[in-house]
Amino acid sequence: MIPNMMLRKIKYGKIAIVIFLTILIWVWADLALDEKLPVPKATINVAFSPNLLVSFNGKPKASIDNIALKGPASKITEVSRKLDDGSLVPDFSLSPEREGMTTAGQHKLNVLDFVKRSEKIKEFGGLTVEACEPKILDVNVVELDKKELDIECFDENGALLEVESIEPSSKVYMFVPADSRLKARVQLTPRDIEQARLSVVVKTPYVVLAEGQKRHASAPVEIKMSPEADSLSEHTITEATLGFTLSVNLVGEYKPDVVNLNEVVSPFAILATLEAKQAYESQPFQMTLYILDVDAKEGPEKEQQREVFYKFPEEFVRKNEIKLKNPPKQAKFKLIPLTPETPTSGPD
Repeated sequence: MIPNMMLRKIKYGKIAIVIFLTILIWVWADLALDEKLPVPKATINVAFSPNLLVSFNGKPKASIDNIALKGPASKITEVSRKLDDGSLVPDFSLSPEREGMTTAGQHKLNVLDFVKRSEKIKEFGGLTVEACEPKILDVNVVELDKKELDIECFDENGALLEVESIEPSSKVYMFVPADSRLKARVQLTPRDIEQARLSVVVKTPYVVLAEGQKRHASAPVEIKMSPEADSLSEHTITEATLGFTLSVNLVGEYKPDVVNLNEVVSPFAILATLEAKQAYESQPFQMTLYILDVDAKEGPEKEQQREVFYKFPEEFVRKNEIKLKNPPKQAKFKLIPLTPETPTSGPD
């Protein structure tokens, strides 16, 4: 009896060993037969940073092409299925602090290294990242200062609205570039305007620092509008002259070239009293384009864009007797470096 029992134990043991070895072989075979999975498109988004404006050449996101993933066939199949059904989205978040990009200027991002180190890649089940395009991305960093900004209200068409009061204050502290002339904005729908004329409407001011880079204030404000109808008349300004304002660091070094000048000075509508309209038209310049020191760092071939400033006479602005009806026009410009032979003005 004893020998037979021992024999059974030995046989069961051999079977268990065979099964275990078979499983090991299957696992080894799966690991050995690595497959590749191309991910044609992915995105890097800029994570929020309160005192930094970070962009990829002025845009809040950048595309990554042709990410090459490699790993076991089972993992490749699983990740491929998740990508197809949308449960796995190939987007990555760039934290400027984590990447050491906290100083103003242009930085270089090694895209492959960034993707390999990212938290997102863990969702890909441990697959190896072998390649992607582009290899390097330029990351632009602008430091933001906390400044007190005036609050302006606009309707859905971008027309400036006259308000009776903004509480607790008509100014708000927000982080913006140090040399900017930005104002905090509040957009009101027709229903908001109706509510503001009856009592108050509560809204949170915001600034648009760049494309896709809207920042909101930390607290809302209460806006009240006069129940009286607007007494200003609409006028069309058919002849306008654009002037430039450059810092002393740029005067004599660069000449602004407005690419879409005809569009910028084309007729536009204002809401004003007749006296205010006439005073505005009699000025040497009706609008100004501010050229900032940071613009020169973009290079002479870089086309930049900024809204123009409408030089309404201050006395009429204080009395709310003149304002722009539609959103400010956007000037597209380049800075042309001047040499001793380069003329600073056109022919006589």
